[in-house]
Amino acid sequence: MRTIIFVRHGKSSWELNVSDQDRPLKERGINDAHLVSKVLKSWGVHIDFTFSSPANRALHTCMIFLRNLDFDLNKLLVSSELYDFSGESVLRFLKQVSNDYKTILVFGHNYALTTLVNTLGDRYIENVPTSGLTKIEFSIENWEKITKGKTTEVVFPKELR
Repeated sequence: MRTIIFVRHGKSSWELNVSDQDRPLKERGINDAHLVSKVLKSWGVHIDFTFSSPANRALHTCMIFLRNLDFDLNKLLVSSELYDFSGESVLRFLKQVSNDYKTILVFGHNYALTTLVNTLGDRYIENVPTSGLTKIEFSIENWEKITKGKTTEVVFPKELR
């Protein structure tokens, strides 16, 4: 059994004249990340490793989650392969994850995450919103064999505000 918890970055700001990778979170994005991460913490799920896109908004969302989860930052890898909007690069990345990890937390972007949760999960989600979380379980022994799984949890911040 393998589990992926996908988290889309929090709501970002377009107010600053910066590159896409450097866009920061809005206050709502910060607040929503706190709300959703506290729900994740309440589940008591053991996460083996965390992966994040290097984009400011994704990494900031990731750090909020990891602090709220009291997660060991030595178990975090930032990868440019997760700065992906189609899902193809993220899927290739997932197939190369170490089989030592049973449950992983992945921070990324749309449309990649909505595409992946619909491709890999068994529940249609029209759009994974900012700070949205989707947990999918897979009956596989090796990440390279990732295929259709079961969507077991969906948490959207709008439901928590």
